[in-house]
Amino acid sequence: MGLTAIDLGLRGATSGVFLMIILVTLLRHVLNQYAVLGMAMSAGGIFYAITTAPFFPKSALWWTVPTMFALPAIFWLWARAAFDDDFELRWWHGAFWLSIVAAGFAVTLSWIVWPVWARRGAEVLSFVDVVLALAVAVQAVRTWRVDLVARRRRLRLAMLVINVGLIVVLAGAGSAALPVAAPGTPDSLPSALCLFVVSMLAGLGVFGAPVAVNDATAAIASGDIGVQARASERAAAAAVAVDPLLLRRLDHLMTVERIYRQEGLAIGMLAAQLDVHEYRLRRAINEGLGYRNFNAFLNRYRIADAKAALSDMTQREVPVLTIAMDAGFQSIGPFNRAFKAETGMTPSEFRREAVIRLQTAPDTDGDFEIGQPHREIG
Repeated sequence: MGLTAIDLGLRGATSGVFLMIILVTLLRHVLNQYAVLGMAMSAGGIFYAITTAPFFPKSALWWTVPTMFALPAIFWLWARAAFDDDFELRWWHGAFWLSIVAAGFAVTLSWIVWPVWARRGAEVLSFVDVVLALAVAVQAVRTWRVDLVARRRRLRLAMLVINVGLIVVLAGAGSAALPVAAPGTPDSLPSALCLFVVSMLAGLGVFGAPVAVNDATAAIASGDIGVQARASERAAAAAVAVDPLLLRRLDHLMTVERIYRQEGLAIGMLAAQLDVHEYRLRRAINEGLGYRNFNAFLNRYRIADAKAALSDMTQREVPVLTIAMDAGFQSIGPFNRAFKAETGMTPSEFRREAVIRLQTAPDTDGDFEIGQPHREIG
C-alpha cells in the first residue's frame, strides 16, 4: 500500500503540473500551434496518468484505450512544432489522429467477439506508435545541430528521451493479452515516476524565463555608425553578455566574404572561421541576432543573394537552380520553400515581377539602363 500511495501521489502531482501548464498557456493568450499542441500533450499526460493509475476501473478500458493509442500522434505533432520552426499544422494531421482513435475503438469493441482480429489490430496500432516515436527521435537528431536555443536543446532533448520511452512501453502493451497492460501492475510506479519527471521538465520549459531577443546587440552588426553607437549604449546599460565585436566579425564574414555560399556550411565550420567556441557563436546568433535556427540565419543571406540575382536583368537567362546553388542552397526544393516563405511567391514569379518593374519604371535622368537601380520621385 505504501508503494501504491507513492504511485498515486506522483500521478496527482503530474496532473497538477500539466494542468498548470494549460492554465498558464491560456493566461498568456499566445495560442499558436506550438501552444495548442503543448496543451493537447499536457491534457494527454493528465489523461494517461489518471486512466493507468491503480484502482482505475477496468470497465472503462473500452473508451480509454483508443485515446491512449492516439497519444503518440499528439506527441509527434508537438515534437514537429517544437523542433521544426517551419512546421505548419494541417487538416490531415487532425484526420490522422482521429483515424487512430477510430481504429482504437474498433479494436477494443471487437476484443470479445473477434479476439484474433482485435489482437492483430492492436499490434498494428502499436507498430504505428513505435514508428511515430522513432520519427520524433529522428526529428530531434536531425535538427539538433541547427537549434540555437540552448535551453530548448537541453530541456526538450531530456523530455524527448523519456517521452519516447513511455510511448514505446505503451505501444508494446498492444502485444499483451489486453489492448493495454492492466493498471496497477508492478510497472505502474516506474511509469508514474517517468510521467512526473516529464511534467517537471515541461514545467521548466513553460515557467522558465524566456530568452529575450536583444535588439541592441543585433543593431551593432547593422553597419550603421549611429545605430551602432546607440546600440552600444543600450548594450552597456543592459549588461549584454553577447560580444559586439563577435557580431561585427560575423556580419563581415556574411556580408563581405559571403561565406554563406559555401556548400554544406555548418555552425561548427563558421565557429572555426571566427576562431570561437561553438556555444559562443550559437549564443551570439540566438540572443544577439534573434535567430532560433541556424538554417534560418543562413537563409536570410542566401535569399537576399538570390533576390538580387533574380532582379538582375543581365542574369535573365541564368536558370533558377544555378542561382539557388550559387547562393548556397544544395537543391531546388529547400530553396523554393525558403524563398516562398520569405517573399510569398516562387522564384520564377519574383523574377517576372522584377522584370516588369524594371521595364515600366520611369527614368528620372532620361537615360534609363536596364538592371540599374532607380529612384522614385517623391
